[in-house]
Amino acid sequence: MEISFVKPALPNDGTVVVLVAEERILGAQGQRLDKATGGQLTRAMAAGRFTGKREEMLMVPGPAGYERVLLAGIGKGSKIDQKAAEGVGGVIYAQLAASRATAATLIAEAPGAKAASDTLAANLALGARLRSYRFDKYRTKEKPEAKPALAQLSISTADPGDARSAFAAAEAVAEAVFFTRDLVSEPANILYPESFAARIQEKLPPLGVEVEVLGEAELGKLGMGALLGVGQGSTRETQLVVMSWNGAPKSKDKPIAFVGKGVTFDTGGISIKPAAGMEDMKWDMAGAGAVTGLITALAGRKAKVNAVGVVALVENMPGGNAQRPGDIVKSMSGQTIEVLNTDAEGRLALADALWYTATRFKPRAMIDLATLTGAIIIALGSEFAGLFSNDDTLAERLAAAGEATGERLWRMPMTDAYDKAIDSDAADVKNISGDRGAGSAIGAVFLKRFINDSKWAHLDIASVAWSKKDKPTVPKGATAFGVRLLDRLVADNYEK
Repeated sequence: MEISFVKPALPNDGTVVVLVAEERILGAQGQRLDKATGGQLTRAMAAGRFTGKREEMLMVPGPAGYERVLLAGIGKGSKIDQKAAEGVGGVIYAQLAASRATAATLIAEAPGAKAASDTLAANLALGARLRSYRFDKYRTKEKPEAKPALAQLSISTADPGDARSAFAAAEAVAEAVFFTRDLVSEPANILYPESFAARIQEKLPPLGVEVEVLGEAELGKLGMGALLGVGQGSTRETQLVVMSWNGAPKSKDKPIAFVGKGVTFDTGGISIKPAAGMEDMKWDMAGAGAVTGLITALAGRKAKVNAVGVVALVENMPGGNAQRPGDIVKSMSGQTIEVLNTDAEGRLALADALWYTATRFKPRAMIDLATLTGAIIIALGSEFAGLFSNDDTLAERLAAAGEATGERLWRMPMTDAYDKAIDSDAADVKNISGDRGAGSAIGAVFLKRFINDSKWAHLDIASVAWSKKDKPTVPKGATAFGVRLLDRLVADNYEK
């Protein structure tokens, strides 16, 4: 879909989208269109009980020579901020796609809105772009009529040049979101550690990102026994990929670091999962996908920051050489880990990745993302990701970025009692407590032992990495949760 920005002009025909505030308030252009159709829009709103509530939609077919007019509710115009405008834009796209429209003009005029017209137009466009994502590369028999036909969306605004400029940076982030959604959507026979690393090598260097790929030989020399133990039952080679974006004016500034869990498929290993639902474990690498997308976004919009992304890519399989419950492995930090459950593998992979990142880069702050625990789903459902942190300022910044982007976080506790629960009788630490309670917090305090005194936050995204239903800017499937959240965190707090 091509998105363009044009000067205000009421089209004579085709498909038109008009924004309507609560209590059926039309802007000047909407009123002109209503008059041109002999009041059909006003009558349709009254007949359909349409009031203009946010994301409420009413399609009016064939009024006065137009193919269709879509009335899009924005709620109270004074309250339509960036997040709200994106949501409206996403729902507009979904309605147009369902109607089989091939082109449409969206009049970006929100009665009572405080935002500048160029900002409103760019946010509506971003919402439409994000909702337009589809993962259909493996569909060979899909009927043409089942595919979206919308090829052109023209957005009418008083400042098309400024809107175009504002949208350019946002679109770079949207493209990174799409890249992450692609990665997370791929089946595990296509996306495994080596092929994941290859996609990074193909995508990021042209954007100016330095990429290093460490294989099992290098990981062994570094002493990453925790990460290597997870993958020893698989025929796929474990990889650690380092992505460095150096965009700060002072090249020697310490980076902000992001670390992602990249278990490309998780059977649970010897502690094997039930068969029902195991297919979902192709997206157990969503944390690594989000980190990859974030670095792509920062490079794509030329962010003035030094940032490093580290992803631990591994497959957890129950092969003849697989790690066993009761095994003890030595991590890169020198700490020994008693593996009581091989399905608590993500924390093992992250233990070495976090230590490597902290000691090599000495970052200003370090944030990891992981589909770490099913317990976070029980605790928070699909509305929030879990946030654990040893630094209040970092936690507050993350929460604010989450509210601004709609990728919301809820801070969870970490206490000494949880930490004591993973003391092992046979090693320095065990990878589970042996108790069903506080599973997400137990995972977090385990990771905390491997951060080497860094300012750190852990985002448990198991509850939000995949959506079972369409949302305004997120179609059903991979969400790319974390890309926009962390891009906003960087933009608001770490760029110069």
